Amino acid sequence: MTACDATTGTSHSESIRVSLEPEALYDVVADVTRTGEWSPICASCEWDDAEQAGRVGATFTGHNVTPERSWTTRSHVVAAERGREFAWVVGDGFVRWSYLLTPVDGGTELTETWHFLPAGRAMFHDKFGEQADAEIASRTAQAHAGIPQTLAAIKAIVE
Repeated sequence: MTACDATTGTSHSESIRVSLEPEALYDVVADVTRTGEWSPICASCEWDDAEQAGRVGATFTGHNVTPERSWTTRSHVVAAERGREFAWVVGDGFVRWSYLLTPVDGGTELTETWHFLPAGRAMFHDKFGEQADAEIASRTAQAHAGIPQTLAAIKAIVE
């Protein structure tokens, strides 16, 4: 599912059924230190303050790698409801990533959503100027390709 609106940004989400109960699956996806196990781009993450790990407001640093470049991000947790939702925002409101967990017969429907926010769009225009739209299109394509890869990898790990 993809949506685009000038006031809310661009979103994309996909879902997969996993034969693990929502609370147990949440414990996996909310452990950002495991992200490198399933993400095609994020090689690793670590909590900035281990005592705050997994709580709303907690921050973490992510290390991302593609064939073209590598970069580091800082994110903060914006939703942490065990068995239901884990979400974080990258940078100063640039991108919101989330996992929504819905109980289904025999396990959980796991939905991953990428929401490229207006602040992210503005930052890309400031940083890349005339190349901003091409850079945004590239990041959008990476999210569209990466979400099903991530979901499949999580499923393979927990099943």
